[in-house]
Amino acid sequence: MREASTLKTHAALLDGMSSALGLDLQEEAIAGRLQFDEISEAVLRCTRCAHPQRCKTQLAQASVGMTAPPDYCRNRDLLDYLLEQKA
Repeated sequence: MREASTLKTHAALLDGMSSALGLDLQEEAIAGRLQFDEISEAVLRCTRCAHPQRCKTQLAQASVGMTAPPDYCRNRDLLDYLLEQKA
């Protein structure tokens, strides 16, 4: 099992990325567009990312918001799907 601090870090990155894209993962789950276990799986996918510092930097600079997840994001497909459902 991954260390708790690693999971917290990547949960925060996933939450930050989804927020920067205008998504609320909890609301997506409540609306039925996302299962709660998919959020857990997305956090685990995030822990395998080779660019967490790059992600932190990009999120810190995304004051206006983002229109798409970065190419390197391991959750890009999921986030793109949610963005499509929201549109």
